[in-house]
Amino acid sequence: MPLPNDEALLALSQQLLDQFQTIFGEHPGFRPAHAKGIMLTGTFEPTAAAAGVSRAQHLNQPSTPVVVRFSNSTGLPLIPDNDPNANPRGFAIRFMLADHVHTDIVSHSTDGFPTRTGAEFLEFLRALVASDPAHLDGSPLEAFFGAHPEALAFVKTPKPTPASFATDTYFGVTAMKFLTAEGKESFGRYRILPAAGNQYADEATLKEKPADFLMEEIVERVSKAPVVFQVQVQLAGEGDVVDDATKHWPEDRPIVDLGTLTLTAPVEDTAVEQKHIIFDPIPRTDGIEPSDDPLLELRAAIYLISGRKRRKA
Repeated sequence: MPLPNDEALLALSQQLLDQFQTIFGEHPGFRPAHAKGIMLTGTFEPTAAAAGVSRAQHLNQPSTPVVVRFSNSTGLPLIPDNDPNANPRGFAIRFMLADHVHTDIVSHSTDGFPTRTGAEFLEFLRALVASDPAHLDGSPLEAFFGAHPEALAFVKTPKPTPASFATDTYFGVTAMKFLTAEGKESFGRYRILPAAGNQYADEATLKEKPADFLMEEIVERVSKAPVVFQVQVQLAGEGDVVDDATKHWPEDRPIVDLGTLTLTAPVEDTAVEQKHIIFDPIPRTDGIEPSDDPLLELRAAIYLISGRKRRKA
């Protein structure tokens, strides 16, 4: 996949990558964000209702192989799983449609995003570096929150540590446009729900957990039984904003079950595979298209630039 020709977009992408390095340091071979992770394999089986949302291949054929990656936040490869800064958790899914043909979902465990644009996100990161979160009065971060209340709302949203990667709910950051075989269009955001239900770590004993307890737990869990999620989409209603990741839609909007994701085994040599795979926030498959959310092209460029660098490390 080639990089876009938009010079301003590429410059902003590099500025954000540089800012991540300023915050977390340089860690060759690892992602600038969500550096620590683990990969599993399995299958996706769509529901009968999925075809009514999209004509996409994986939503219409009986089953599709998948490879997924669970991850911690930050660009620190060794961040302990019980560190509060490791939230929100990431969950990326690759649907393997054919040889060298795929489409992805990139999600995390907090619904939404702190800023609408990449430029605002860069401003947020710079304000964060220049401020002491424990003493916000008069700081650049306080000024940023004052001008961007949606960022403050995101930061204040509770982000509990899951008992397992298999017991958290994950949300697509941006809306996508879905098209049926008849050409009907709708916009929606992904929700990925655990069959085991939402379960979170006991705060009283969390500090006593091993640094890799989530990574170890998911391997042990999947060795005993499949890990199952339900992939859903919340559909936008008339007048809902579909190009702003900071805007939440009312909970009464329809939710459609798209299918069941069943994970059955860890990926062998996960460290090598994580270094190689580059997930793509843009679907790039017939039947699902990106919305006009400005984060999509930027995130895709960042993932590609950092992924190529990671592969060379």
